[in-house]
Formats: sequence, C-alpha cells, structure tokens
Amino acid sequence: MTPNRRDFLKIAGASALTIMTPAIFVPAWAKNSIVMPPGQGLAPQKALAAKRWAMAVDLTKCTANCADCIVACHAIHNVPEFGNPKDEVKWIWTEPFASVFPGESPAYSGEKLQKMRPPVFCNHCENPPCVRVCPTKATFRRSDGIVMMDYHRCIGCRLCMAACPYGARSMNYRDPRPFTAKINPDFPTRTKGVVEKCNFCEERLAKGTLPACVEACRQKALTFGDADDPRSDIRRLLETRFSLRRRAHLGTGPQIYYLL
Repeated sequence: MTPNRRDFLKIAGASALTIMTPAIFVPAWAKNSIVMPPGQGLAPQKALAAKRWAMAVDLTKCTANCADCIVACHAIHNVPEFGNPKDEVKWIWTEPFASVFPGESPAYSGEKLQKMRPPVFCNHCENPPCVRVCPTKATFRRSDGIVMMDYHRCIGCRLCMAACPYGARSMNYRDPRPFTAKINPDFPTRTKGVVEKCNFCEERLAKGTLPACVEACRQKALTFGDADDPRSDIRRLLETRFSLRRRAHLGTGPQIYYLL
C-alpha cells in the first residue's frame, strides 16, 4: 500500500522531532534521586521522624560562657532582643545549676558543677501542664512528643506561662519585629500579645535537618534523637550515663536529660 501525502508528512515530522531532541544527561549522583518537574529543583531530604523526640545535654562537654546554641536558635527563629529583662523573649538560655536543679546536690560534685550555668529549654513534657490549661488549644502536644504553639490561636492569656514549672515560655509584650536583628523569612515572626517558646526545630526536622542548636554546638554537648528507639545515640547515652531531669518529681515527664 502506497502512503499518501498526509501519512508521509506525519512520519517525517515525528522523525524530525526525534533527531532534534537532545539526550538528557543524568549525573551519577542524581540517578537515585526522585525526578522533579522542570524548575522545581531536587527533591527535598526525607523528614526526620521519631516516636518520642528527646535531647541530652552533656554537662561534661558544655563550655562555660559558650552561647553558640543560643545564638543559632534565636537567629533562625527570629527571637527579638529587647535589651531588658522585663521584655525578654528566650527559647534557650542559661541558669545557675542550683536554679536548674533545686535540691539536687550530687555528692562530691565539686565546685565546677555548682558554678555551671547549663542551657535550658522547653522540656517538651510527656504530660505538659501548659497544654491542659490553654483555653484555645493554641499549645498542643504532637504524637512524637513535641509541644507546639499555634501563634494564630494564642490570645495572650498567659495561663500556659503560669502553668509551666520551667519558665520556658515568653510573652511578647511589645511588637518583636523591630527588635529582630535580621529576620529569617523561612520562619514566621510573631506579634505583640503572643506567647512563644522552643519548638525542637520542628520545621527543620520536616526538612530532614537536626535542630539548629545541635548543629551549632562545637563541643558536641547536645544529642537529639528518638528516646524510644533502642538503637539511637540518645537512647544509648541514657542507658549508660547518669542523668538528671528538671523537676521530674512533678510528674510532667520532661524530655531534656542532663548527663553528669
């Protein structure tokens, strides 16, 4: 059967497209990557997940007067610097050992331990009193143990601040934005009348990255991981090292462990 003029043009056009289309080179390192639509870049890293997130602070490695973890955390999360204790907003800060662990005085601990100022955070409690008292559910506990804040639901009643036995929550009595040195566009800024606190860098975990404080610590004094996973680094530390938790007798189940 002799092809007519229309069939001939179809065959010629398809052949031309095949010849003109360049071969796509895929580098070796990208062969196992997920293929993304044009213009969207490489696939994001897999999110980090856990049954129960926890952090261990090794006080034998924590250096006096070091503020790397605080600086990194506050810069990434747009924490303002008001310059006075009355308006202070803090996600990580330091306190004297006696204030962090009132009534705890390990025998023969030495003067060094008593003079230490450990870093303190929100403890992401198993039984968080802040969640129980919040009337708008602006603060809630995720299934992986992270105690979260919904800034849009917060009405500034400060009941969570009164309920927290660790002083881990701060109120924005003033607009924090003018007092933020360099605003990070990847994390939301807050407004006047909103409470805030450490969130275990949940936005970084979603991108497959460890908390900013852990990465910033040059002494490797901070270990973050799944406390329910027997294979995790933090679980092995907790099984082999003596640790203290802040006011654990209150039944809150704090998930920050201090290794001695």
